Amino acid sequence: MKATVITIGDELLIGQIVNTNAAWIGEELTRLGISVTRMVTVSDDSHEIQQAVERAVQESRVVVTTGGLGPTHDDITSQAVALVFDVELELDESIMSIIRDRFESRGFSLPESNTSQAMIPAGFESIVNLAGTAPALLKSYDHVEGQGLLAVLPGVPHEMKKFMRDNVLPRFTQMEGAQSIQQKTLLTVGIGESHLHELLEGVESSLNEGLSLAYLPSLASLRLRLTSVSDDEDAGRSRLEELEKWIRDRADKWIYGEGDDSLEGVLGRMLRDRGMSLAIAESCTGGGIANRITNVPGASEYFVGGVITYSNEVKKDLLGVLAETLDKFGSVSRQTASEMAQGVRNRFGADIGMSVTGILGPGGGSKEKPVGTVWLGISSQKSTSAVKLRLGKDRIRNKERASTAALNLIRTTILK
Repeated sequence: MKATVITIGDELLIGQIVNTNAAWIGEELTRLGISVTRMVTVSDDSHEIQQAVERAVQESRVVVTTGGLGPTHDDITSQAVALVFDVELELDESIMSIIRDRFESRGFSLPESNTSQAMIPAGFESIVNLAGTAPALLKSYDHVEGQGLLAVLPGVPHEMKKFMRDNVLPRFTQMEGAQSIQQKTLLTVGIGESHLHELLEGVESSLNEGLSLAYLPSLASLRLRLTSVSDDEDAGRSRLEELEKWIRDRADKWIYGEGDDSLEGVLGRMLRDRGMSLAIAESCTGGGIANRITNVPGASEYFVGGVITYSNEVKKDLLGVLAETLDKFGSVSRQTASEMAQGVRNRFGADIGMSVTGILGPGGGSKEKPVGTVWLGISSQKSTSAVKLRLGKDRIRNKERASTAALNLIRTTILK
């Protein structure tokens, strides 16, 4: 089945807001084996919206729009869609009552402008918004390839995603002609796309029609999306399992999780399962590693604490880094990172101590230690060591990459 995704809003066109909705919807539809053949972004203009929707329902059996369902004067998607299907807007009393109750429960009277959100095109199904006020609108329509479905959704990302997961995607899977989709996402870290591609040389011979592998890189990690599209659910699942095994046989050391796993979540489970504790000493990342660790519920079971030792004085006073080490090797060095890791482990009585110190830029580098030089220290009861990273010149990107590398170093140390 073909799909069209329409995102609506002047703020998207002028770059005021990044259009994350289109990317997320495209990925979710692809996950179901629905082919997204067109994405379009249009302004808050009734004629533009009408043209986009009219073309979409002619070309595609699946159409998703986001945006333009708010209470302000430029939120005109409902009116435009009603014109496409030549129907009137009608007041949905149940939606109106829910919106009114939403405001009154918070001690506010209902603004007159919000009444427009309960005006529904005749013949459309309205679905209550549990995360906001604008309802979702669904409409079946005739298409040359079979029954089509139009989903008109709010533009607020968390509202849109909830509607998609709970109400829209399940409808798409039930449409006549929908194939069985089996999908698996493997998460890798510590290896670049080109190196992973070389490691998986020959995978093309394992792929065929209906079985695919996609490389999805991000700043500090890489996802592998395995997809099997088949008329037979069991056969599709079997092919997917064979492909996963082939990949794991060659790249398992780089795979830290799957699906919606996070690196910090996987690390937390490893520490909890082994009854181990962790302490962190951060300089250049400024608490970023500890922040990611504590984003995981239950982190208090294994994370005992951390310190931000930005100055040399704090490194000496809190972690016991020797003045001679700093004088001879500098704050960004193997020796300092090692002493920081050992010092924080001893200070907190943890099983593992991790440290990070570096030059993140854009200034501060030298010929010997250019911008992007980062040292990660790791200390356990068995040994203390440090690893050098060579990152780029973008400060914020360097913080994220260093944080990810630090978490992965803890993970691989535990596995040894």
